[in-house]
Amino acid sequence: MIDPKATKLDRECKHTLPLLAVRFDPTGRYLFAASEDFTIQRFELEWGKCVPFTGHSSWVRALGFGANGTFVSGDYHGRLLYWSMNAPTKPIREIEAHTGWIRALTVSPDGQTIATCGNDAMVRLWSIADGKLIRELRGHDCHVYNVAFHPNGQRLASADLKGIVREWDIAKGEQVREMEAKSILVKYDPTFKADIGGVRSMAFNADGSLLACAGITNVSNAFAGIGNPVVVLFDWNAGKVKQQLKPAAAFQGTAWGVGFHKDGFVIGAGGGNGGQAWFWKPEEANSFHMMAMPQSARDMALHPDGVRFAVAGADGVARVYSMAKG
Repeated sequence: MIDPKATKLDRECKHTLPLLAVRFDPTGRYLFAASEDFTIQRFELEWGKCVPFTGHSSWVRALGFGANGTFVSGDYHGRLLYWSMNAPTKPIREIEAHTGWIRALTVSPDGQTIATCGNDAMVRLWSIADGKLIRELRGHDCHVYNVAFHPNGQRLASADLKGIVREWDIAKGEQVREMEAKSILVKYDPTFKADIGGVRSMAFNADGSLLACAGITNVSNAFAGIGNPVVVLFDWNAGKVKQQLKPAAAFQGTAWGVGFHKDGFVIGAGGGNGGQAWFWKPEEANSFHMMAMPQSARDMALHPDGVRFAVAGADGVARVYSMAKG
């Protein structure tokens, strides 16, 4: 039985430097964690064995899994690397995918297509099979922070620094519509002359009726990143904001990860003034449960079993939590 209020630490996967991203492989055997030393660490959950994937020359925040055991990662230099999940000796393929930072990537439901986005304001679709560029999706006018395939596999959502979400028809390569949460997820700081915010994490629920966009709101200082975590829920069919999900108790920081549990509740994790995980019912603005963590969480991933989730710790520890009751 799953009970978010019973969430407890299941295990720790330790590395030497801070972590930036985490993802479970589709079988749930491994947890992959990207580190500030440019490596991707593959932790075997049952036995605790750790194997490094080396090939990047900058930080990695974009991770995903394609068909036939293909693992894909994108870095700050705009390079997209393909790997065999079980053979970390060297990348299978290297692609100069973007000019500058690849902020995120996502893999289509059939495991055949990768979507990437980055600081060059571009969204690109790539073939898992041969690494060829399928098409470019142009429309954003600033850094694109995140991408997510709709569960139907025919649509793609992309979101940028300014809180604009665009829906794309994948087959045609055309924008279908635009949704926005710029009044919530971004603020211009006139002192530092900079926008602060953006969609730091995105996830659809199982039937594709809701899209969650995580980030920071109520920003008072762009330089220090002072604000509050928030998850904006869009009603996908209506194309409008349905709900703002916030911690029930005051917390200073950013929501860096978000996901929908198969039982319908939303899980978020982040950090700033320490680390926290939050649990929400989609129809209620305030979290019904909060869990403190030893360090800020820079990313979050749900395990395929629906019982566990992992966070990327700023202290170099990937922590796996269990929501099993009893």
